Amino acid sequence: MTCRVTQDAEGRPVLRTERLRLRVPNGRDLSPSARFWASKRSHLMGGPWTFERTRESYLDILDQWRRHGFGLFTATIRDSDDGIGAIGPFYPETHPEPELGWSLWNEANEGRGLAFEAASAARDWFFATSGFRTAVSYTDPDNATSHRLCERLGAVVDPDARHPYGDEPTLTWRHDAGRAA
Repeated sequence: MTCRVTQDAEGRPVLRTERLRLRVPNGRDLSPSARFWASKRSHLMGGPWTFERTRESYLDILDQWRRHGFGLFTATIRDSDDGIGAIGPFYPETHPEPELGWSLWNEANEGRGLAFEAASAARDWFFATSGFRTAVSYTDPDNATSHRLCERLGAVVDPDARHPYGDEPTLTWRHDAGRAA
């Protein structure tokens, strides 16, 4: 999968794939993200959330970009600036290691390979620029859609990986830079 890396006006990375553009989040992304997180569709990812909880998470994602030089990207259709999802490396202070995460905010964008396209580009960029050689994806054991995406990305279940969710059932998938699909 081809990905071209450019920079925005502030020098932050912009990833361009065949159909998508991945950019650092901006203020316009909060409302569509909040609609997703308030919906039943977010239940296998820890939701539904209140608007305030989504706003706190959004501010933490922006802070991750400042702290680490990476964070979740907002995915857009290539020639649009309207966010359709959040995809990429996610490393809040609560996590023992970086996570590769994804959410498509509108069900109409599912089943088209967009999450795979975006996650592949974000993963490869993350491994090429961060110095990390592995990342994880924490999934609900019932989230078969995410499990299929993890498999497509070349990840394998890591039963020994720590996760930040206490006693909650969590399946941890390991992405390895040398094993990327």
